[in-house]
Amino acid sequence: MNIKTIVIATAFLLGGTFAFAESVHLPQAVEHTKTAITHGEAGHAPMLVQHALTALTHAEASEKAEANTHTEEGITHLKAAIDVGKKGDAAGGTTHAKEALKHLELASQPKK
Repeated sequence: MNIKTIVIATAFLLGGTFAFAESVHLPQAVEHTKTAITHGEAGHAPMLVQHALTALTHAEASEKAEANTHTEEGITHLKAAIDVGKKGDAAGGTTHAKEALKHLELASQPKK
């Protein structure tokens, strides 16, 4: 096997790994954002923060796998939801989480 074949095979395998990372992490980010919203609407700021942090971890992993402007915007709003939620403002955190959810769902749509 020559070096060119090895390089091409490695690139192919890594490309598939990154696509898999995006496909796994983005749905998890959406689900945890939804849970953060549910807790925020119930006035549970600490639980909103907990789920927004988990959503942020997944969104950042997805963004690392494949850059997307909607994922970036979702990350920005998740960070804002966390900051506001840490101050005890469940309503404000929920507002940012809802905005994050819009962008994460847009990022989840199939590419055309």
